[in-house]
Amino acid sequence: MYYVNRQQIDNRLDQAQLLEQAVGSLTSNWSGSIVDHLAQERALHIAIEIVTDVGSLLIDGFILRDASSYEDIVDIIAEAGAMDEELHQVLIQLVALRRPLVQDYEKWKREGVHPLFENLDVTMRQFSDSVHRFLQKELPALQV
Repeated sequence: MYYVNRQQIDNRLDQAQLLEQAVGSLTSNWSGSIVDHLAQERALHIAIEIVTDVGSLLIDGFILRDASSYEDIVDIIAEAGAMDEELHQVLIQLVALRRPLVQDYEKWKREGVHPLFENLDVTMRQFSDSVHRFLQKELPALQV
């Protein structure tokens, strides 16, 4: 029997819902100010952390192979069937932004809306839905 920490997964996916709301608000009120740019960067960063945290919890809970990088976390859960290929490719691009956002932030170009931010609300909803479907399939007795 697997021990999948559903509470931690749900807590993080709840944050994805809050993030969806924030992205929608920021997108509809975008002025291009430094505050908008910094909010966009933080939203991208939080999205990355949600994806990698949930991915790590799935890897640990289902005793999947160890990840060697953030991108590998996404690859592993995609290989396990937690998402379709289209979402997998978007999430790979998203987690690849972690280093520039967290370590190389002084080089980050603040020029308009980032292409991944434009659909971040949809991406996070798809990720959350995919994880819930995966858990329902893999842990049917628990009725996710």
